[in-house]
Amino acid sequence: MAIEKQPSCDDPVEPALLPVAIALQRMQESVSVITDTDLLALRDSLDRVLAEDLKSSIQVPAYTNSAMDGYAINSGDLPSGNNEKTLKVLDTAWAGKPTDVKLKAGETVRIMTGGMMPVGSDTVVIQEHVRVEGDQITIDGTTAAGRNVRQAGEDINVGDTVLPRGTLINPAELGLIASLGIDQVHVVRRPVVAFFSTGDELRALETHAGKPLGPGEIYDSNRHTLFALLTRLNVELIDLGVVADTEEATRAAVIEASERADLVITSGGVSAGQADFVSKTIEALGELTFWKLAMRPGRPLACGVVNGCRFFGLPGNPVAVMVTFYEFVQPTLKMMMGCINTSSPLFTVKSATHIRKVPGRIEYQRGIVSTSETGEQTVTTTGKQGAGRLSSMCLANCIIVLPAECDGINPGDPVQVQPFFGLV
Repeated sequence: MAIEKQPSCDDPVEPALLPVAIALQRMQESVSVITDTDLLALRDSLDRVLAEDLKSSIQVPAYTNSAMDGYAINSGDLPSGNNEKTLKVLDTAWAGKPTDVKLKAGETVRIMTGGMMPVGSDTVVIQEHVRVEGDQITIDGTTAAGRNVRQAGEDINVGDTVLPRGTLINPAELGLIASLGIDQVHVVRRPVVAFFSTGDELRALETHAGKPLGPGEIYDSNRHTLFALLTRLNVELIDLGVVADTEEATRAAVIEASERADLVITSGGVSAGQADFVSKTIEALGELTFWKLAMRPGRPLACGVVNGCRFFGLPGNPVAVMVTFYEFVQPTLKMMMGCINTSSPLFTVKSATHIRKVPGRIEYQRGIVSTSETGEQTVTTTGKQGAGRLSSMCLANCIIVLPAECDGINPGDPVQVQPFFGLV
């Protein structure tokens, strides 16, 4: 009698699998933004999210100033055609040390970059375009009226919303806030994230580093990967270690984590094996939003809610942990923090090689983007794409995203990639 085979991760198309797009939509619709805020000193706000619109109480630039080193003149003194004109230099305007001179026709002031424009001037002729003779300069008509001048308020006016709520404060934003004279900002409270690994085969580095492994044992790496991924997002961490593969231990860990955190992440224990208790526990204690997805790697990804706490049960394979984190956990945490931009950047390059794929699931393959001798960017895979090959993530600098309907890629075909510099 033939074996009646059940659906498995080997099947290219499995009817019970939820499309990734639908899973992402469900996830986005169910995420709540954290409303608690912190008032922080500006430098402490780096990598935090603004909790309110940031408005300016000043104009930037605060005054009309020179954009170049040169000579401030009135545009009425600009000669026409190929003619030249000689002007008398009355003073020098330095940045932070304006002159009291009020220019009249035929007069000019030497001015440095950032120097306040003298009364009566509206144009700066750069120093490289004048002929200096004692206290006089000669100019021609090649400089346009109003050139090389930064007008007061041309960047920011009083009352402008400079940065909207939900902005992630990066170095540029930090500097911009400082330029407005603001030294404290309200930011969204950091999410508290609890995480643990499941598996009787796992040995924690905290107790087994440097010790030989027994038969069937492996070092727990996923928890350290999750630590690094979460640290990059600047969240508050609760590491619950390695949890035994029993229903009782899993249930106790889930309850503790959900009571202490805003979001819980586990790795392992979400498949259909007899020792896989995570998805069953989520369903028993709360709500399981989805479980099996039409993606590779990462098919057994459990998402749900326990005691009002968001929950992600990631697969046990190391690469699947990283891929599902990037595609689901990271955008969820950004949404919880109220970030305006939560999606990962995508851009299109040509494939340099043939890429194997069977239609049915969206695939996230590890890739290497490089620039060819002709200056064109192309991508190749890192080789074998097994979900346990964590070393392939070290070789890669991007993820190649292949749609579910794709049946393979030929050299020269366009493919979409997610660069790691936009993800990590």
